[in-house]
Amino acid sequence: MNRDTLTSSGLLLLRVTFGLLMLNHGWQKLSGYSEMAETFPDPLGMGNQLSLIAAIGAELGCSLLLIAGLGTRLASLPLAFTMVIALFVIHGDDPWQKKELAACYLAVYAVILLTGPGNFSIDAIIKRRSDRPTISPKLTEEA
Repeated sequence: MNRDTLTSSGLLLLRVTFGLLMLNHGWQKLSGYSEMAETFPDPLGMGNQLSLIAAIGAELGCSLLLIAGLGTRLASLPLAFTMVIALFVIHGDDPWQKKELAACYLAVYAVILLTGPGNFSIDAIIKRRSDRPTISPKLTEEA
């Protein structure tokens, strides 16, 4: 295996693993929506329900995009932002043990934001297709 294949394999493993792990958090929030809607933390002043919906959107929707490698860098932004809020606002006064998980997720999403999804992703497939040279209609008529 060459270096590019190993790097892309590592990024695939990172995307799928952390996408599935965060998907579980989003699913728990979605499943418990009615119980959490009135008491969910509202650190940005959007309201409890809208804050919960935003967290679910990031944790479920963006995790699915991350797993597939579709819009990967864009999808990593809400996930990273959610972890910044969890780390510095929600758990800001908590001991490190409470903050550590959010810090780990944030580090992973920052790496994915910086590196992109790798070659084993829908983004890479789209890029390869868009990079293909097209045959000009004039060339085919002349031939």
